[in-house]
Amino acid sequence: MAQVQRHPLAAQAAEVLLTRIRAGEWELGHRLPGETTLAAQLGVGRSTLREAIRELAGRGVLESRQGAGVFVTALDVIEDWDTVLRRADIVTVIEARIAIEAEGAALAARRRTPADLRAMLRGLAARAEAGPGVEALVDADTAFHRTVVAAAHNDILLEMFNAFVPRSRHAMIDMLRIRPMADPAGDHDAHEVLYTAIRTRNSEAAATASRVHLTALRAAFEG
Repeated sequence: MAQVQRHPLAAQAAEVLLTRIRAGEWELGHRLPGETTLAAQLGVGRSTLREAIRELAGRGVLESRQGAGVFVTALDVIEDWDTVLRRADIVTVIEARIAIEAEGAALAARRRTPADLRAMLRGLAARAEAGPGVEALVDADTAFHRTVVAAAHNDILLEMFNAFVPRSRHAMIDMLRIRPMADPAGDHDAHEVLYTAIRTRNSEAAATASRVHLTALRAAFEG
């Protein structure tokens, strides 16, 4: 049984507990042993153990429930978006966009309002009228895609889109400078197809249009 050897004890105790949770010693939703047992296993005092539990509770891994004990609420530390995305490459980000936007488009086809459609049309027009600069096209394209996700009326999907997409902006600009679009008109038509599917409330066609477009974008980065 791993024991804590060095200072600071609470931080080390938290890491030992986290290692045991990651190893599957306690499953999601399960209660940890009592304070006395757990403190003895770790070789620390109960006050140090409580501090370690508070640290892991703050990181979303444990939850103390008054009168019931301490329960596992996550099997690992959840990193913030910035930390995750700093390590992600552009293809990984686009794969996440496919998951977010294909479902977002399907929901938008069912939930869109007249105001949503007007916003999409404005986005399409701005995209079509974007100047010759690559930056303007990328920004107009992002704005249109955001109107689609916003029309899904799912705050979590929209927050995910807002977190992911700005971080791919520079990579998109760099790629288009190196490898300009072979068929800009065809690319814009693909966005018109997506809009039409949403306007006609065709969820399956909307999801497919979004997935096909973004899959082609991923292939461009992989090629």
